[in-house]
Amino acid sequence: MFKRILIANRGEIACRVIKTARKMGIQTVAVYSEADRDALHVEMADEAVLIGPPAAAESYLVIEKIVEACRKTGAEAVHPGYGFLSEREAFPRALEAAGIVFIGPNPGAIAAMGDKIESKKAAAKAKVSTVPGHLGVIEDGKHAVTIADEIGYPVMIKASAGGGGKGMRIAHSKAEVAEGFNLAKAEAKASFGDDRVFVEKFIVDPRHIEIQVLGDKHGNVIHLGERECSIQRRNQKVIEEAPSPLLDEATRRKMGEQAVALAKAVNYDSAGTVEFVAGQDKSFYFLEMNTRLQVEHPVTELVTGVDLVEQMIRVAAGEKLALAQKDVTLTGWAVETRLYAEDPFRNFLPSIGRLVKYRPPAEVSKDGITVRNDTGVQEGGEISIHYDPMIAKLVTHAPSRAAAIEAQATALDSFYVEGIRHNIPFLSALMHHPRWREGNLSTGFIAEEFPKGFAVRVPEGEVARRIAAVGAAIDHVLGERKRQISGQLGGRIVQRERRRAVWLDRQEILLEVAREGEAIAVRFVDAEGKAGNAHLLQSAWKPGDPVWQGTIDGHVVAVQARPIANGIRLAHQGVEVPVYVWTETEAASAKLMPVTTASDTGKKLLCPMPGLIVSIAVTEGQEIKAGETLAVVEAMKMQNVLRAEQDGTVKKIHASAGATLAVDALILEFA
Repeated sequence: MFKRILIANRGEIACRVIKTARKMGIQTVAVYSEADRDALHVEMADEAVLIGPPAAAESYLVIEKIVEACRKTGAEAVHPGYGFLSEREAFPRALEAAGIVFIGPNPGAIAAMGDKIESKKAAAKAKVSTVPGHLGVIEDGKHAVTIADEIGYPVMIKASAGGGGKGMRIAHSKAEVAEGFNLAKAEAKASFGDDRVFVEKFIVDPRHIEIQVLGDKHGNVIHLGERECSIQRRNQKVIEEAPSPLLDEATRRKMGEQAVALAKAVNYDSAGTVEFVAGQDKSFYFLEMNTRLQVEHPVTELVTGVDLVEQMIRVAAGEKLALAQKDVTLTGWAVETRLYAEDPFRNFLPSIGRLVKYRPPAEVSKDGITVRNDTGVQEGGEISIHYDPMIAKLVTHAPSRAAAIEAQATALDSFYVEGIRHNIPFLSALMHHPRWREGNLSTGFIAEEFPKGFAVRVPEGEVARRIAAVGAAIDHVLGERKRQISGQLGGRIVQRERRRAVWLDRQEILLEVAREGEAIAVRFVDAEGKAGNAHLLQSAWKPGDPVWQGTIDGHVVAVQARPIANGIRLAHQGVEVPVYVWTETEAASAKLMPVTTASDTGKKLLCPMPGLIVSIAVTEGQEIKAGETLAVVEAMKMQNVLRAEQDGTVKKIHASAGATLAVDALILEFA
């Protein structure tokens, strides 16, 4: 077994590999760019080596620098993680030439299956059913349009060396193909150093299901069941689960056998994933093979009990698989959500900055429920513009799908992040979506259920009552604390009135609140002014705690709490709202206060995120139509097209290509 390995990656996957290596008694070496000098993976590793500037193309993607870091530290093997060099055939060849072991598949398997164009050719040769498409390299946008016309719309334009949703566009018309082709090529070049793209038919209402395979260097290959990854946004996975609610045992076996056969055909000898696009009728087609560890591997680990990173290391060291196919059993259900540094209320635009507070839920395994948090950040760390915006992967495991979803929902409500915008409200809302809970999924789920994007949700029904109750309980605890301060009111005991008007922003809920032993009792007041039955809230919450965790009538509840002027901002189940707790007299006065409104920015194009201006598509004085491209902004390896929302004339341009702008910086004005 290896004594020391190097992880040629960063972020959560580097930390994930370090954890298993440490468990196996293997020393680790981290590599880092100047932007990652204070990153968590650097802190966790036994040794760390600086490999260059922040840009991945000058650091994490430079093979020679990784090889040199191995020589300098005496690392015997390299784990590539995912992304970066993990599927670059030249990388294991360079390591082999330097006498270093690659913890991943052999270069031949990467060449055959890692390249999406070549993998489809190999699959077709092996008589595996594939999605209709053009398997050759496309010359230019005009060629792409011709191919798309032949295949029929809609089509998907994909980077050949792609992954993680980068370099991928869906096009429904000739115009969208022409634009999408150029954007996909640019993203592919920036993310993978390879601008080749191909076009294939986009299957309507599909599901994305993948099979985890594991092979060794002795010809043994097994599969570890499937993962459903249909909940996607912009072709990037948001939620994954194992097993799939679609498959029955017969379909699972067929998909598994096909995946294993394909892996054996290319002598696959590590962990890898065979991806399929599946119809709602359980039909399936080979999509691609990822010759690396997947982002979503934890759900497979939790339902099988197999540590995939450990297996990869053992296989790379020449060991035979200790598991046979008959030994693989799927137990319970696992759900994973990806926490991203992005603003769901601003069309999921990237958000960068410092993690002022980062308080994930506790990682526990108790009463059949497991909560796991794979992350590469820590409080005080910085989310950089240079890399993928992932903050963490939150995973829950339970005996049933419903229990795993419930555990995930509670864990998300307990996950407190401050300093940047993040997608926890969106993930929390998804966990409570009826269609998700029913398992009625497709890759179009988010686009169909949130056609206008994710907007601020108004608290309603039971959620509103729960937020109001917690707000009243927090206010009551704060009041108790104030009354315990020595020297106040000359020692007199003041009986506080129970009736409260709780405002969820401007929505009013009347209730009564009082201490009853260890609990706080809340009674909602009806339209006739009568208080109902008591709801008992129990929590160890104290002023300063970022999350109110406790029970309401015995049911576990978590609500995020941020102090604001005269109140507190509460977040629960995807709803985030300012809460004000008034006496009835205070509420009457508050109703007389004017409501502030945001200033009109309708005649300005503001930069929606911190990013680099790639291009300005208009000139001063130019008349533009709604939907026309105004500018392209790049952030976190994604190119974002800014379009006109209405017809108008460009009055003045304030930014130029190559400029780096802050969020809400002025790009141009309209007349």
